Amino acid sequence: MSRLHLFALVLLAAFGLSLLAAPTALAEAGFRWKPVDAKSLGLWEGDKPVLVYNHGMISKQGVPARYTRACYLHPVYGLDGEVITEDFPKDHRHHRGIFWAWPHVRIDGKEYNSWVPTGIRYKLERWVRKDANAKQAVLEAHNGWYVGDKKVADERLTMTVHAAADAQRIIDLEFTWTPTDRPISLQGAGGKSYGGLTVRFNTRCREKGGISGKQVRITVPNGVAKRDLPDTKLQWADFTAPFPSAPGRSGAAVFVDKSHPDYPPTWLTRHYGCLCVGWPGVRAQTLQAGKSVTCRYRVLVHRGDLDLDTLKKAYAAYLNRR
Repeated sequence: MSRLHLFALVLLAAFGLSLLAAPTALAEAGFRWKPVDAKSLGLWEGDKPVLVYNHGMISKQGVPARYTRACYLHPVYGLDGEVITEDFPKDHRHHRGIFWAWPHVRIDGKEYNSWVPTGIRYKLERWVRKDANAKQAVLEAHNGWYVGDKKVADERLTMTVHAAADAQRIIDLEFTWTPTDRPISLQGAGGKSYGGLTVRFNTRCREKGGISGKQVRITVPNGVAKRDLPDTKLQWADFTAPFPSAPGRSGAAVFVDKSHPDYPPTWLTRHYGCLCVGWPGVRAQTLQAGKSVTCRYRVLVHRGDLDLDTLKKAYAAYLNRR
């Protein structure tokens, strides 16, 4: 046996590993995609759950069938395994983890609603990539927006999840939407501006045993927000609370890339449990047939409360990542 081989055995023994166990242990330290069931795809980092992408039509017993929906993230987990997102909350049955939807979708003079699913649905068409290694996991999916059996838009989702470090985990999201053969008009809710990328947090403020809105801290670029912010231009916002089963406070920030159309977009923030990036906002915007629009975001999941300076530095790092 060579000295190098002997040294390797000693080193592995010091960490309680054998030569046969080492590759498995190293592999388990990285990311892996695995189906949860026929409708949902889960992501783990080592033995810790990270998130679930629901690509099939999801319903809940006791909830009207009109709220059935697909193509969204839930649950999304904090760094200590706590669930930080919420699905089918009693106060807003249509809210669903991290999702992207609009209350006003107009096609050929007719109005549809993907916010509270009405007349339009999202459907997974094919997986493009499902990559995973020790540093990151990448999921790329091609979805379609459908009115009845007719496809009205292509949706391309690319999600990149980075390994947890310094009590933080980064989830980068990129969406490209392309109307098929006719224009599509999108519009947010009047006076509020919700409609676009939305995170519904697991507070259950209006339910027994839920988190009080007074325990929630929302931080925006000019400091801690003392009240909800409707129809407000923001580059980013952070939501922190004492989520169930977590040893302490935790949360997530949503960052908007500078390439975003109408940067910075208008938002709606809610202390009861929502961060809503409202694009295109209260004024309708028409996407022309065959022409694409791309929106990029970062979700920064973190342990503990992050102060304003830390959040500003994290946002600057996002803008300067390329």
